[in-house]
Amino acid sequence: MPTILHIGLGSFHRAHQAVYLQRLHDAGDTTWTITAGNTRPDMADTIAALVAQGGRYTLETVTPAGLRLYETIRAITRVIPFAPGLPDLVAAGTDADTRIVSFTVTEAGYALDAQDRLDLLALDIVRDLAAARAGQPGSTVYGVLTAILRARRAAGAGPVTLLNCDNLRHNGDRARSGLLQFIAALDDDALAGWVQQHTTSPNAMVDRITPRPTPDVAQRLLAATGVTDGAALMGESFIQWVIEDRFAAGRPAWERVGVELVADVQPYEEAKIRLLNATHSCIAWAGTLAGMAYIHEGTHQPTIRAWAYAYVTDDVIPCLHRPDAPSPVDLAAYRDVVLDRFGNPAIQDTNQRVAMDGFSKIPGFIRPTIAERLARNETIDSVAMLPALFLAFLQRWHRGQIAYTYQDQAMDQALAHALCAAADPAAAFCVNTQLWGPVAGDARLVAAVRAAGMRVDAFVAGLPGA
Repeated sequence: MPTILHIGLGSFHRAHQAVYLQRLHDAGDTTWTITAGNTRPDMADTIAALVAQGGRYTLETVTPAGLRLYETIRAITRVIPFAPGLPDLVAAGTDADTRIVSFTVTEAGYALDAQDRLDLLALDIVRDLAAARAGQPGSTVYGVLTAILRARRAAGAGPVTLLNCDNLRHNGDRARSGLLQFIAALDDDALAGWVQQHTTSPNAMVDRITPRPTPDVAQRLLAATGVTDGAALMGESFIQWVIEDRFAAGRPAWERVGVELVADVQPYEEAKIRLLNATHSCIAWAGTLAGMAYIHEGTHQPTIRAWAYAYVTDDVIPCLHRPDAPSPVDLAAYRDVVLDRFGNPAIQDTNQRVAMDGFSKIPGFIRPTIAERLARNETIDSVAMLPALFLAFLQRWHRGQIAYTYQDQAMDQALAHALCAAADPAAAFCVNTQLWGPVAGDARLVAAVRAAGMRVDAFVAGLPGA
């Protein structure tokens, strides 16, 4: 039976990719199943519950109007508990029945710069290169994929698709580039050639808001259905998956259940990354500054909502929909749907979850709009609000005034503290090449971020209790 091995058995995979396969099962096509596991010893309680339940769990979905529905997901038929050296995970990837290896490791997990160069000095990469030379998989996506692909090549297990399911622009191409650079650093030319000939890496766009599960999800499930589930989770009712139809060894008939299989995913991923992901971060940073805990609170705050709306309307839509290159997405309608989704109070999505990884999100989600508009000598007043909000957020973090632990895999903490302590933080922020790449230090960027920062300061000063 053909199998998908998924690496990164977190909430998003269980609320998204597994759901689509379950819908295919529900339609009578049970050809494909999922095997899943993690590369690190996290989520131990959830993994144990999934193992005890045979991979089964319940997903609660909630509409913006507050309607809650419950569905049982059984598409994950095997859960692999973490073990040092990942022997079972690698063995599953080596099995000839495994035709797709998919993965969800978050944006910062790929260690790529703006030119898609792999950071060979990153501690995780250095460690995994050493592990790979010793015949071990390590824990990064590159180390684990290298171990699996080496074993597949040795076993003659056949071609396999490497399917990225993260919020990363050109995610298939970029993950493939990082993987091949990792293999090149090992001087394993034979493996590199095999990967080029026997694997594909489709680009994909994924979308569903999935908060970290909290105990009240299981409590609502028990009250509504009488079912006790140690791995229950919740997500919004909206779901979308767009995939480039380039598979090396077959795929499920996902188009039967709403997945969009397309020749080019770029217009969809650009719309999602710039309209949804960037706006999400904007609201999280602004809401945190306003003392709010949840995304929906910031979405309904008039000033924050106006900033998010103007960012999309004034600067993003003109970039993505032009007379010479019209977008297949109705961007104005998509903007309104996004804000409606973010305003859903039942989701209880936290600013802490969404605010994380700003040092990856500025270059990935926000800089492209700024760079395009500057290249055309257009204003960046509205989009500049987003980096200004992140800078104000970062300064609060620097002073120890964020109400939660801020996580940022791509941030050099010493550099971030130094940036905030500079005599002119806005200028120091805007010359940072990690964040801004080729537009770092542009006088128009500095001026726009400084002016937007004044509006942020005025907003915070005008809040009750300020």
